[in-house]
Amino acid sequence: MTGQRSDARRNYQRILAVAETEVAAHGAEASLEQIARTAGVGSATVRRHFPTRRALLEAVFQERIEGLCERAHRLSATEDGRTALLEWLHDLVLYAVSARGFANTLSYEPPAEEPSPHSCGNRIAAAGTPLLQRAIRDKAVAPHVTFHDLLTLAVGIALATEHHKDPETQADRLFRLAVEGLSPEHGIAGVSGNSGSSVLVTESLPNGRL
Repeated sequence: MTGQRSDARRNYQRILAVAETEVAAHGAEASLEQIARTAGVGSATVRRHFPTRRALLEAVFQERIEGLCERAHRLSATEDGRTALLEWLHDLVLYAVSARGFANTLSYEPPAEEPSPHSCGNRIAAAGTPLLQRAIRDKAVAPHVTFHDLLTLAVGIALATEHHKDPETQADRLFRLAVEGLSPEHGIAGVSGNSGSSVLVTESLPNGRL
């Protein structure tokens, strides 16, 4: 029995090591069959250890997830709530850009009535939501902003820039553009509605709020 458990642990570690290489090369759509062949195990063994593709991806990105959670905890001690939130969100964007497949892993998790508390997105949400709530209490972020909004923004920027010749620089630019707004001094004015008529919105973003 002990020998079987040792074999299972070795198989798990071998599959995970191969998966990390394959995901780094091919992203979230890395071939599970190729991972099994390279690891020297059958496809059934891969499925036994990782029942779904998401489970495999979450294992691959375990250290990055833990790093983001630890970073959120450290930033919670920052005096300025807005700065803490934006620094952490910026880290999330750059993490997602630097690791192929990470943004896809997050995008697999839309809001659900009963989400798994151990899933990648929900662990990150548990870490980042207190930063958002604090920024809202400080009136640095609009009260209607949700953590899912911020996660969608981060994932969207990462996916949009992953094939750019300099993805980190482009992602950083888009992130700052999203935070600052297209026209922060004038707000949103003269935006056309669905009917083509002009909708005048004169309110700007006070105090640099998101």
